[in-house]
Amino acid sequence: MTSPGSLSKTTPSLDAAAFAPVRATLRLEGAAAFAAAAAALYHANGFSWVWFAVLFLAPDLSMLAYLAGSRVGAFAYNVAHTYAIALPLALAGFFAREPFILAAALIWIAHIGFDRALGYGLKLAGFHDTHLGPIGRARATRDFADRT
Repeated sequence: MTSPGSLSKTTPSLDAAAFAPVRATLRLEGAAAFAAAAAALYHANGFSWVWFAVLFLAPDLSMLAYLAGSRVGAFAYNVAHTYAIALPLALAGFFAREPFILAAALIWIAHIGFDRALGYGLKLAGFHDTHLGPIGRARATRDFADRT
C-alpha cells in the first residue's frame, strides 16, 4: 500500500502542494470538533473537568494493539479515533438522559478533534502514515527528500 507522500513521487498530479489545502481544512475541522465538544457541549452540561482530564487520553490506549502487529494496531487505532462511534454514542447519551455516557462521548469527540487539529489522522499502512499525511519520522524523511 502506498502512502500519500509516495503518491506524489509517482503521480505528478498528486503532489504534496495539492494536498495542503485539504489537510489544513481537515485540521481546522478537528479544531472545531474539539472546541464544540469540550467548550460548548461539555462545559454547558456542567460536567467535571477532572474527569475530562482523566479520560482525555483514553482513546490512545488503542495504540497498545500495535503490539499484535501493524494491521491490528491500525484497525484498533482507527476504530478508537473515528467519529462514527463517538457521535452516535453522544446522541444516545443525550436522548437517554444518561449524563455519564454523554460526558464520555464528548470527551472522546474532543480527543479525536484534538488529534486531527494536531495532524494525527487515521492510520493507513503503518503508524506514521495517516490520511492527513505522514507524521513523525515518516514526515521528516519525506520533507528531507522533498528538499533534495
